[in-house]
Amino acid sequence: MDPVRNPYAPGAGQRPPELAGRDRELEMFEVVLERIARGRPERSLVLTGLRGVGKTVLLNTLRSQAIGRLWGTGKVEARPDQSLRRPVTAALHMAIRELAPHHRAPDRIDEFLGVLKAFGLRSSPSAGSGARSGAAAIKLRDRWNPGIDVPAARGRADSGDIEIDLVELFTDAASVATDVGTGIALFIDEMQDVPADDISALCAACHELSQTGAPLIVVGAGLPHLPAVLSASKSYSERLFRYQRIDRLDRLAADQAFSAPAAREGVEYETKALDVLYETSGGYPYFVQAYGKATWDHAPRSPITPADVRVAAPEAEAELAVGFFGSRYDRATPAEREYMRTMAALAEADDMDTAVPTAEIAKSLGRKPASLSPARDALIKKGLIYSGERGTVAFTVPHFGRYLRSQPAADA
Repeated sequence: MDPVRNPYAPGAGQRPPELAGRDRELEMFEVVLERIARGRPERSLVLTGLRGVGKTVLLNTLRSQAIGRLWGTGKVEARPDQSLRRPVTAALHMAIRELAPHHRAPDRIDEFLGVLKAFGLRSSPSAGSGARSGAAAIKLRDRWNPGIDVPAARGRADSGDIEIDLVELFTDAASVATDVGTGIALFIDEMQDVPADDISALCAACHELSQTGAPLIVVGAGLPHLPAVLSASKSYSERLFRYQRIDRLDRLAADQAFSAPAAREGVEYETKALDVLYETSGGYPYFVQAYGKATWDHAPRSPITPADVRVAAPEAEAELAVGFFGSRYDRATPAEREYMRTMAALAEADDMDTAVPTAEIAKSLGRKPASLSPARDALIKKGLIYSGERGTVAFTVPHFGRYLRSQPAADA
């Protein structure tokens, strides 16, 4: 069929043509927005799940909901080597710019922007890889300008202690939102990569806001071990956030994700073709788009048959092997690859939610568990595996074990 009309979109964070299976999360967030609009207390939100389940897409969709209610919004993509100061400054600057036209007192906006600039320019003692000297901090400020055209305020959100500063900053931002009768939502992707001190400060700020009922919420998205990361920073984080696990699509939602975009182009699937597509994709949204795109390009006509799917599957798998699996595998060292291959061999099923005991990995390799800790920790930092429970690890990428088992052991 005409590849120009191909409706599928396998891309990182790219919204699919049919956002299937996420109605519950969208309705829940609508309730959160409405409760805050009515002055009701509400918790911030955390989305967790494996890579490829559509967390970023859902995060962007929730942001669109907030914008539709005239909220101020900003988005951050966390990095393990970067403090939250700069990205949060940029995100809240955008949020306040969205609210400014509705505020009756421009001086009030400028007052907050002064605090925001002071927050952004203040170098935390623990910023980056280690403590910075005063001269280094000044040099850092000279290199970066937040683009806020008001003088930096003094004595507010500029102590250098990220926890104190973030609480004060969020409090002042929420006050501006209260002035205009709306709210602010800060969206944080890859939240598990926020540095330890900053994640603790973020929890403290959310805790303060939840106690006062201030109209500012944080919506985070991250890998399955994100709740454990938050809990390790603040014990009360288990009650501070509303957690939503984002998983693969069930059969009904997957059929909708395949069929609805095709139907809008006048194309149908045979039921057995949908059977094969669900089996090959596993219902993971990224794989749904990859197999859907390849199947469309190979199918000669409507309706699409099981044979069409089987002919197209190798092309989808080859593309996934390079762009989805291979790019991640290439980031690992030989020792890390050996660790992952052993994980894959020990896994009994292709469902990569299945955790593998680290003791079994060590036993299989004939090594002591402690000697494998550097490889395990490096893989966790690279986002290739995670530890949901003590003494176990699992892949962050669905079907990654199946991919590894299909590759020649060239690194052994």
